[in-house]
Amino acid sequence: MRALWLRFLDWLSTRFGIARTPVPREPVSLRPIGVVRNAVRQPRPDGWERLRSDIIVREELLDGLAGIDGYSHLIVVFAFHRVPDSEQRLQVRPYRGAPADQGVFATRSQLRPNPIGVSVVRLVRRRRNVIWVEGLDAVDGTPVLDIKPYFANHDAVPDARVPAWWDEAADANR
Repeated sequence: MRALWLRFLDWLSTRFGIARTPVPREPVSLRPIGVVRNAVRQPRPDGWERLRSDIIVREELLDGLAGIDGYSHLIVVFAFHRVPDSEQRLQVRPYRGAPADQGVFATRSQLRPNPIGVSVVRLVRRRRNVIWVEGLDAVDGTPVLDIKPYFANHDAVPDARVPAWWDEAADANR
């Protein structure tokens, strides 16, 4: 009943140009462009760096891959399709070395309100609608939502910083 009421208020505010909320409530619908194929069947916290995966793109989208071979790296956007709504959290402990729970938006956890993952991967090879990549942290069968070229001068941030606990956890896991 509450959802129906909120949708009515959204419609009413839109109809009469009254700004009620800056965040839309209507769901966004996405269709996968492809699927991940690899040997990983269960999610894991690390060990993705050298993993080779195939991204099989829908055949009717083949023309959209023209020119992709010229890039060394890609940005892959995918859905954490095996995370049930009941497991989504607003706070998580990202690593054993973290001093406390962190807000999920301050982590790369898959337990998010919208279970969407993003990875920068190395493009190994492409043949027709199959892209071989390395470093994709997605399990076999993961729906791929989008693929974008990685531009080092645009996507890399040389002076980016992370919390001290992250550096300590990364050192401990090496």
